[in-house]
Amino acid sequence: MEASPKPMNILILGAGGFIGSNLIAHILKHRDWHIHALDLHGDKLAQHFPHPNLHFKQGDMRGSHAWIEEQVKACDIVLPLAAIASPATYVQNPLSVFELDFECNLDIVRLCVRHNTRIIFPSTSEVYGMQAGQPCNEETSNCITGPIHKERWIYSSSKQLMDRVIYAYGVHHNLPYTLFRPFNWYGPGLDNVWENAPSNRVIATFLHSLLHRRDITLINGGAQKRCFLYIEDALEAMMRIIENKDGAATNAIFNIGHPGGEASIRGLAETMLELVAGQPGYSNIRNEIKITSTPGGDFYGAGYQDINTRIPDISHAIEKLGWQPTTSLQDGLVKTIRYYLDQKR
Repeated sequence: MEASPKPMNILILGAGGFIGSNLIAHILKHRDWHIHALDLHGDKLAQHFPHPNLHFKQGDMRGSHAWIEEQVKACDIVLPLAAIASPATYVQNPLSVFELDFECNLDIVRLCVRHNTRIIFPSTSEVYGMQAGQPCNEETSNCITGPIHKERWIYSSSKQLMDRVIYAYGVHHNLPYTLFRPFNWYGPGLDNVWENAPSNRVIATFLHSLLHRRDITLINGGAQKRCFLYIEDALEAMMRIIENKDGAATNAIFNIGHPGGEASIRGLAETMLELVAGQPGYSNIRNEIKITSTPGGDFYGAGYQDINTRIPDISHAIEKLGWQPTTSLQDGLVKTIRYYLDQKR
C-alpha cells in the first residue's frame, strides 16, 4: 500500500487579515495541513482556534524573531502576508509602509534563504505603477511609478523592490519562491463594515456607507477603472500555488485577478447601491444617500496620485496553474453584501 503523503506545515504571518483568515479557513476545511499562524489580532480566526491543525500565536512579527525562525526552519512553506495596504497611510505615514512591507519582510526572506524554505510572497498589482501598456503582464510589462514627491508610490516601490530581491535570491542562492500579485480581491471578511469606516478597500468603504445610509464619496469623480476578483476564486489560485503540482509555480510570478471583473469606481458605487436597495430594509436607500466626489489631494493629501486603469494578463495562471476566475462581479458583490447583512440578523 502506498504511504499517505506527509501533512504539510505552513507558516502564515499576518494570518488574521482578509487573505490570511480566508485562506486558513479554506485550508482547515479542505486539507489536513498544519498551520502555524502569527498576527497582532486573532478576531477573524477565533472560530477556528479549537481546530487541532491551527497553531496560533498572537504577537508582532517585529518582536517574534526567534519564534519565526523556529517556524521557518520547521515548515515547508512561508506566507508573509503582513503588510500595510492603505492609500491614506502611503501618503500620511510612508515610512511605516516601508518599514513593514520591505524591511520586516526582508528579514523573513533571508530566513527562508538560510533554511532553504519555500516562500510564497504577496506582491501587488501596484508594482505595475503607471505603465501605459495594458493588460499588465508579469514578464513584459514595465514597472513605472510617479515622481518622488507623490508618496503614494512608496507601497508600490517597496513591494517591487521585494520582488526583485526575492527573484535575485532565487537566481543566485536557489531560494524556492512564488510571487503572486492580487488585483483587488474582495469578499466576506474584507473589513468590519459595521464599525469604523474602512480606510483602504473600496468595496468595504462603499458597503460601510451604504449599510449606514451615508453618502458615498468618490475620488476624482470615480472614472478610474479596476478589476475585482472574488475571494473564493482567489483561494483556488492560492491552493494551486501552494500545492505546486509538477513544479508549475516554482520560481514563478502570477497575476491573480479577473480581467472580466472590470468596473469604474463610479459604476461600482452605482451597482452596489442598486444591490443593497434590493435587500430587505434598504428599499428606500436610493432616496437616502447621494454619490458625491472630491479631489484626491483633498481626501488623501498632496502626495496622492492615481491611475486610470489596470487590467491583469492572467495567461500565465491559466497555462501553468490551470486556473481562471469563474465568479462575476455582480454575483460576488451579492454574496459579499448578504454575508454582512447576515451578521446583523
